[in-house]
Amino acid sequence: MHRGAPRAAEEDPMTSLPSARAAAPAPADHEEEVSYLAKRHRISPAIVREIIRRIGSAERSAVEREIKKGMMRR
Repeated sequence: MHRGAPRAAEEDPMTSLPSARAAAPAPADHEEEVSYLAKRHRISPAIVREIIRRIGSAERSAVEREIKKGMMRR
């Protein structure tokens, strides 16, 4: 194989697909996380959903970081 040639795992996009789906939380878990964060930070669940949509990640620490940034601006 010459330098820069893709490996077999990189050629087949289906090999990484199940792991990506496994990492995504179920919709019910997602809503529970939204309601938890909304109650913890005393903000609307709609604001939490908007933050998740804007940053592109539903990771709790990233969302909390964005909430804190918003709180500092007030």
